[in-house]
Amino acid sequence: MGEGLIKRISRLISASANAVVESVETSTPELMMEQAIREIEDAIADVRGQLGKVEAAKYLNGKALNDENSRHGALTVQIETAVKEERDDLAEVAIAKQMDIEAQLPVLEKAISENDVEMQELNSYLSALQGKKREMREQLQEFIQANEHMRKGVIGDGPGSSRKTGVQVEQATDAFNRALGHTGISTSRCNIDASKLAELEELARNNCIKERLAKIKSGA
Repeated sequence: MGEGLIKRISRLISASANAVVESVETSTPELMMEQAIREIEDAIADVRGQLGKVEAAKYLNGKALNDENSRHGALTVQIETAVKEERDDLAEVAIAKQMDIEAQLPVLEKAISENDVEMQELNSYLSALQGKKREMREQLQEFIQANEHMRKGVIGDGPGSSRKTGVQVEQATDAFNRALGHTGISTSRCNIDASKLAELEELARNNCIKERLAKIKSGA
């Protein structure tokens, strides 16, 4: 989840309807409170959208993990058959594919785990925003009722009872109008001879393949 959305949610949760009204220079504070509630509703929609994306990602990662495990099992059978037929060349190809799969499995498992953590976090944010929305609606109703009493003369305007409204509307709404932030990943390059490094990696890989084949043949 983007840092911008997290900050936006934190600001919404920490805000209060009274703070919105007191910080806004306007003759229609009720409209500003309603605007604050709409901003919370927008944030709820954003969180739900992000939650849907994470759920979809988890499904795809889970499917990929199952598919790769199935491929790995099928290759095991093929390797055994190749060894029995004394086709080391075919066995080595199948072993190489298995090694590629084994390198991917931990990555997929970690991705699924991270999806679970993010889903839990998003659900907690969703619950918090929904609770904040209910709270601000209650405060709005209390504000409307208090104003109604004041109009009817039930509540008098004593000295110093008027609200301090010395700042602009933008200051109050700024907390609710921040866009999602985007983070980038920086990379660095080294000056190692790439061709020699690739050759060394391939040599080590081929040795692993031959060692695994030898182990399978010794146990066959």
